Amino acid sequence: MSDSIVIVSAARTPIGGMLGDFSALAAWELGAVAIKAAVERAGVPGNAVDEALIGNCLMAGQGQAPAR
Repeated sequence: MSDSIVIVSAARTPIGGMLGDFSALAAWELGAVAIKAAVERAGVPGNAVDEALIGNCLMAGQGQAPAR
């Protein structure tokens, strides 16, 4: 691989309670907010991003919370 791999920014989604303020938003809509913030913080144009790693987790015994 000839190109360096760098992490230039990170962001997370807001946290809300079950059926709370963010319940009407789909997971992809919350993710889009985090992606936009990460790109803005990095100070690079969006078309300069070749790849993004995005995920969520489901912690054992804690119930579903895509914000995690």
